[in-house]
Amino acid sequence: MRFSGYIAQWRSAAKEALDRTGITVNFLCWLHFTSNYLCSPVHAYGVSMLPTLNVTGDILLADHLSPLLGNVGHGDLVLVRSPLNPKIRLTKRVVAVEGDTVTYFDPLHSEASQVAVVPKGHVWIQGDNIYASRDSRHFGPVPYGLIEGKVFFRSEVELY
Repeated sequence: MRFSGYIAQWRSAAKEALDRTGITVNFLCWLHFTSNYLCSPVHAYGVSMLPTLNVTGDILLADHLSPLLGNVGHGDLVLVRSPLNPKIRLTKRVVAVEGDTVTYFDPLHSEASQVAVVPKGHVWIQGDNIYASRDSRHFGPVPYGLIEGKVFFRSEVELY
């Protein structure tokens, strides 16, 4: 009789553990799906997007569906995987899309302006602070596939 009591307790504990594990797995799957395919928070900092973003950093919410649906256009703030170093994610503004002609200059290297045509399947991105930004002026048009998200919300980080 005592043995059957232990088995009943063990079954109850095992059922509760499985139920909690199932809830945790469902939550982690939902979290993975949401942050990779719908939207995710990003901490963006640095001087390349001054005055739009703060040097100390801003919290951004990025929509991951817009690039997949082709809803990225002129003036949008986007998260882009760096073409030079895939481990780095850049936050830049879309200046031109495929077929557009861009006239630009690099104030650090020359005063002469240059002209480029954005090829099909690419965008031209630039930081708002042209004096401190590595962008399409340095590495050329960016393939559309490197765009990871379109920023739709910004919140400033408060330092105390």
